[in-house]
Amino acid sequence: MKKILVIAILIFRIVLIDAQEVNAQKISAGSLHSLFLCSNSIPMACGSNSYGELGDSTTSLRKIPIQVHNLSGINSIASGTYHSLFLKNDSTVWACGNNFYSALGDGTNIDRHTPVHISSINSIIAIAAAGHSLFLKKDGTVWACGYNNYGELGDNTNTPRNIPVQITALNTPCMAIAAGSAYSLFLKNDSTVWGCGCNNRGQLGDSTTTQRNIPVKANNLTGIIAISAGDVHSLFLKKDGTVWACGNNPNGELGDGTTTSKTTPIKINSLSDITAIAAGQSYSLFLKNDGTVWGCGSNYNGTLGDGTDTDRYIPVQINSLNNIKIISAGGSSIFLKTDSTVWNCGDNSYGQLGNGTNGATAFSLIPIQLNGLCNNITSINESIIENTINVYPNPTKDNLTIETNSNTNQRLEILNLIGQTVYTTII
Repeated sequence: MKKILVIAILIFRIVLIDAQEVNAQKISAGSLHSLFLCSNSIPMACGSNSYGELGDSTTSLRKIPIQVHNLSGINSIASGTYHSLFLKNDSTVWACGNNFYSALGDGTNIDRHTPVHISSINSIIAIAAAGHSLFLKKDGTVWACGYNNYGELGDNTNTPRNIPVQITALNTPCMAIAAGSAYSLFLKNDSTVWGCGCNNRGQLGDSTTTQRNIPVKANNLTGIIAISAGDVHSLFLKKDGTVWACGNNPNGELGDGTTTSKTTPIKINSLSDITAIAAGQSYSLFLKNDGTVWGCGSNYNGTLGDGTDTDRYIPVQINSLNNIKIISAGGSSIFLKTDSTVWNCGDNSYGQLGNGTNGATAFSLIPIQLNGLCNNITSINESIIENTINVYPNPTKDNLTIETNSNTNQRLEILNLIGQTVYTTII
C-alpha cells in the first residue's frame, strides 16, 4: 500500500499509469527553462513556459519535467532564451516557444505551444539557440533565423529572418556552432573560430568592440576543438585541454582573477585537462578529464554549486560532484553523470530545476539530484479515478491522500476541469 500526498487544484481526475525509469542522455539549460533528452529519444522540459517553450501545448509553468508533445526520435536539444529547438534522427528540426522575432524559422512570427517542423531546412547535424537560432548542416554550411538587430545571423544585415538563411560569408565548412545573447560563434574545420553580432565587450575575440554583421576571425586562437557562447562572454577549448576566454568579466566569468573585460582571448592559467566547457549567464563551467566540474563568475543563487552565493574570479571545484560527463550552463546549471543521473543547482524562480518547487527562495546552492525525470510508459492500461473525489472548497490547499495497491512505479497526473495537466509526479 502506497500513500501519496498531493495538492488538489480543481481536480477532475487522477490517472495512474505504469511506468519504468529510463535514463537521460542529454541536457540543455536555457535562461529560465531546462530541457532533457531521455535515452528513449523522448524530450522532457520544465521551467518557464510563458511562450510555449516547453512544448506541452500550454503556457503553464512546470516545476516538474513534462514530456514535450508529439516528439519522438530526438537526438539533440537546445534551450534558447524563450524558445526550444529539437533535432530528430532524420536530421529535421522542430521548434516551439517565442516567435516574435521568428526564431522558430517557420515563416511566421506566431508563438508555438507545441513543436512545429522547420520545413525549409534539412540534413541538420547540430543546433544552437539563444534569442536566435543556428543550424549546422551535414555539408558544413551554417544557417540562421530570428533576431538580427546586432548582425548575429551573419548575413550582412540587421533584418530578422523568419526562414533560415545561409551564412554565406563562412566560405569553408564548420564543425560546431554556438549561440550567445545577440551574437554567434562558429568553429571551422581548420580549428579557427569566427563570430558575428554584438561585440560590445569583446565577446567575438577580434580585439575590438565593433559590431559585426558578417563573421570575423577571433585572434590568438589555434587548435580549438570546442566553443561556448554565454550572455556576453565566450569560452574556447583547445585540444591540449587548456581553456581560453574573452568578453565581459565583471563577475570573474573569464577566470583570470580580474574583473576586466578582454577583447582578445586569454588563457585561463589555473585550468588544465579540460574536456568540456559551458558559458552561462555571467558564469562559466569546466569539466575535467577526472569527471570533476569547476566554475567561476557570477554565483547568483548558487549557479557554481559550491555551497555559497559568492562570485568566484578564479575557477573553484563544485561541491560533491564526480563522474560527470556533460555540463550545461544557462540561468541555472545542469550536470549529467556517467550513470545517466541528472543533477542541478542555481536559480529556480520558474521551476527550472525540476524538483517540484519554484520562487525566489527555491534556489539550490549545491547540486541536487533530479528524480523521476525520464519515465517510459510501459502499460497501456490506465487505472482512472474519475468523478469520485469530492473536494471542498474547490479549489483547496488541503492535502489529499491517494492510495494504490500497485507495487510498480506509476506516474500520477492531475488534470483540471478542461483537461489540462496541472501536476505530475512519479510514485
